[in-house]
Amino acid sequence: MGNCCRTRRNGDNHYRYVQPHASEVVTAGGAKEPYRSDSKKLTQNLPSPNPRNGDEMILSPHLKVFAFSELINATKYFSPDYLLGEGAFGYVYEGWLNKETLSPVEPESGMPVAIKKLKRLGFQGHMEWLSDVSYLGGLHHRNLVNLIGFCYEGENRLLVSEFMPGGSLEHHLFRRGGEPFSWALRLKVAVEVAQGLAFLHASQSKIIYCDFKSSNVLLDMDYNVKLSVFGLAKADPSGDWSHVTSQITGTEGYTAPEYFAAGRLTTKCDVYSFGIVLLELITGRRAIDYKRVAEEKRLLEWVRTQLRDTKKVFKIMDSRLEGKYSRKAASVVANLALQCCYPEATYRPHMSDVLSILEKIPSPRAFRNKDMSNSKSKINAHSSNGQSNGHDHQHESAADMVHH
Repeated sequence: MGNCCRTRRNGDNHYRYVQPHASEVVTAGGAKEPYRSDSKKLTQNLPSPNPRNGDEMILSPHLKVFAFSELINATKYFSPDYLLGEGAFGYVYEGWLNKETLSPVEPESGMPVAIKKLKRLGFQGHMEWLSDVSYLGGLHHRNLVNLIGFCYEGENRLLVSEFMPGGSLEHHLFRRGGEPFSWALRLKVAVEVAQGLAFLHASQSKIIYCDFKSSNVLLDMDYNVKLSVFGLAKADPSGDWSHVTSQITGTEGYTAPEYFAAGRLTTKCDVYSFGIVLLELITGRRAIDYKRVAEEKRLLEWVRTQLRDTKKVFKIMDSRLEGKYSRKAASVVANLALQCCYPEATYRPHMSDVLSILEKIPSPRAFRNKDMSNSKSKINAHSSNGQSNGHDHQHESAADMVHH
């Protein structure tokens, strides 16, 4: 379930980002709790994310069952003023709940949540919703958006999740006029995204994100990353689940070639998509941009042509960084991204290996307490003004470059 940092002004969506400052030196993967400790929670026998029939539901005791009337009140009758976005299966609204009782409250007076209202699209849409409730409600990780509850009343199917006020990575990377992410912040985002995907892949049945892209990477007010996974989880055919949907649900520019061509879905498809997002992070370019000249429309193809000499990584770096990045670290990230995007899935690294490499890259510290407080206060002030939320095999491996 995606949402963005939306601000309301005369019915228009408005955005603002406050750039933190870089200082001190720490590792990009300086999180106190590595993803491996969280992955142990997935060794239990979890229900399938693809229930065998439309009536099967396995509920998590941590989820609240909402009445439809409660969600009507939380969104002011699903007012367009609270609309955050629209996906293939439904609309996402901002709503407000009491933090303790989870009952609806007046806007700005409680806890903001994201409410996904399923379109009436028949069995397929219902199965997506059922998958979210019966399976993803039991997943808990600091880099996954938390599901709070659901509504199953008549023909109404809704999901309630935590609200991510920082918006999507896609928005921050590609909007016009905003202050760009620093190199340190880009590394932080890359590490935390890798942690979320590695956690999913480390499950007993290997959960596959399937349609990973920068718009599904969400940020909180501290610029911490959480992945929006609702409705996207699939099972690796090598896992315990025998059923994997044959419908191609990927997005052009992000989808692994073997999945796009033959519907072959494995965790390596996520690795490919992650590689594309990693290239977006360092170049500031979209995976596909039809506004560019022909040879630059497809990001991966353009990067491959530019990095025939891996020492010339500066040729692909986002000019908005103004050269404020480590040339060696940028080379590692660029080559790692290309390794993730090998045409043959066999040659791609596992997400656990990708995470290990990223965590070893030295990075300027993205945040100090003072800087973070300033960023928060500016965002809060803004909201309170009535405005809301395969390259060639000859390349040196990224792992080798880290150790050189």
